[in-house]
Amino acid sequence: MSRQLLGTEPEAYGTLQLWAREIEHGAISDEMSSEALGPSAGKNGQVGALRRGFGENLNMALQPNSEPRMAGVLTRLWSVEGLVAVVALLALVAVWRTGRLKKRNQYGVSSRGKTSGKVGDARSQGTARAEDNNADRIDAIVVGAGVAGSALAFTLGKDGRRVLVLERDLNEPDRIVGELLQPGGYLKLISLGLQDCVDGIDAQKVFGYALFKDGRSAKVGYPLEGLSDDVAGRSFHNGRFIMKLREKLASLSTVTLKQGTVLGLIEEDGVVKGVRYRTPDGVEFKVQAPLTFVCDGCFSNLRRNLCDPQVDVPSCFVGLVLEKCELPHAKHGHVVLADPSPILFYPISSTEVRCLVDIPGQKVPSVANGDMAKYLLNHVAPQLPEQLRGPFIKAVEKGDIRSMPNKSMPALPKPTPGALLMGDAFNMRHPLTGGGMTVALSDILVLRDMLKPLPDFSDSSALCDYLQAFYTRRKPVASTINTLAGALYRVFCASPDEAMKEMRQACFDYLSLGGVFSTGPVALLSGLNPRPLSLVTHFFAVALYGVGRLMLPFPSVKNMWVSARLIQGASMIIFPIIKAEGVLQMFFPSMVPTYHKTPPRK
Repeated sequence: MSRQLLGTEPEAYGTLQLWAREIEHGAISDEMSSEALGPSAGKNGQVGALRRGFGENLNMALQPNSEPRMAGVLTRLWSVEGLVAVVALLALVAVWRTGRLKKRNQYGVSSRGKTSGKVGDARSQGTARAEDNNADRIDAIVVGAGVAGSALAFTLGKDGRRVLVLERDLNEPDRIVGELLQPGGYLKLISLGLQDCVDGIDAQKVFGYALFKDGRSAKVGYPLEGLSDDVAGRSFHNGRFIMKLREKLASLSTVTLKQGTVLGLIEEDGVVKGVRYRTPDGVEFKVQAPLTFVCDGCFSNLRRNLCDPQVDVPSCFVGLVLEKCELPHAKHGHVVLADPSPILFYPISSTEVRCLVDIPGQKVPSVANGDMAKYLLNHVAPQLPEQLRGPFIKAVEKGDIRSMPNKSMPALPKPTPGALLMGDAFNMRHPLTGGGMTVALSDILVLRDMLKPLPDFSDSSALCDYLQAFYTRRKPVASTINTLAGALYRVFCASPDEAMKEMRQACFDYLSLGGVFSTGPVALLSGLNPRPLSLVTHFFAVALYGVGRLMLPFPSVKNMWVSARLIQGASMIIFPIIKAEGVLQMFFPSMVPTYHKTPPRK
């Protein structure tokens, strides 16, 4: 009888059944009624009473085998009062559903909960859940899903924050840097719970370095005594590592990973409220959150709003992949002190070795017209150890030659409420020492510990004031690695100056001494002991070692002059870098007032 009275369309009948169940079980709550029909309806309980009476009657009417009771129930339902109740409740359901869709669309989420782009099944499923859960509230936006952005988003999501990550391209990156993680960086990875991201990508353990100069070699190992057997450096394909990080963050229901190009920051009265971004199909959205993290890398388009970028490009790396190449010292990075600048070799898989040829300046020979191949074959290849020369020549002849600029940029933030720079968008150093990922992961750990006590990020001004402590607390680790990278690159480059030639030779011989003379500098380079005072001590110990060799057994006027210039040259290398980093923040951070800022209180 009920199907005859209500019509024969199955869809209409099913819809009424669904609404009856929602009404009877409270899916349309008093709070929802207030939102749709006004506060008075919810306060007076008018819709609540209407819901309970109508839902009970309608659901009873739609049950199968209910014909004996149907006449009385339907008589009440189809009375004038019943029809008014039906119309009112159907309107309420429609208004409620429309409101939910509007909220979803406000955050760029479709009604079906789909995202743009895919990173495998695990990521797409995790993203869909995150979109459904994050439609009503976002705690933070992360711009960029590289190493820094992905690790930061995972850390925030694991702490219960709802995070939206926007990445321009979700395909696997193909880069020639960001492939060597120092042991100190691996320890940071463990602290963040991301150590399994180096598993399953054919990553290679690295236990130290081998140095080559003028036919001589020296091997220096990482000081790993007292650490677990798993702790070592890791070298890998950068893209594979990033994809593992993205899969890891997308496994959290609190994190949404979407493909989109961020066009700019949304600012109101000096406060960053969110970002504008464009999806791959050309649709533009605005999304807001209390805090936006800009992690869009060394080519950042957004950093000018948040810092004073003083970017220097001292050189370029030319990258090659040597296949089926056996390194002279297995599981070690190799540094050739060539003319005019260093050449690096390190494994990135069980069958591949990355070669990075440093070329000073911003201009490199053209790859297209063959000048680059001629330069590599005629000038670089003859300076390589014999075991590496053959595979190097084959790689050049194969023709897959790529280059990228090596940038350095001190951290000079403009504290801005609602936004924070991270990763290479914030701070860069020469990649010779492979310290970039270690600095980024260290920064994330400092930031995690600072943000944990906060219930939310809603008070932008108070949070901005509190986060000034972040810029100071990160300094000892970041500045040590930054200074070492810049100073070591200057020392390792060839120079016509007699004093700098002596400094370069003294550095090689100092590291060759072994013991504390090698473990001390390598502990700094590896991120295992990033102490600024230790860095300055070893740097000037190298300079004094060079002076001692010049002055003994009998000093000459010429050697005394060269010695004075050597000390002067060493000072001119390291002191400007320290000044740019900030002397007080680097060596005595606790003396800086911002270091002691406490979390804002509600």
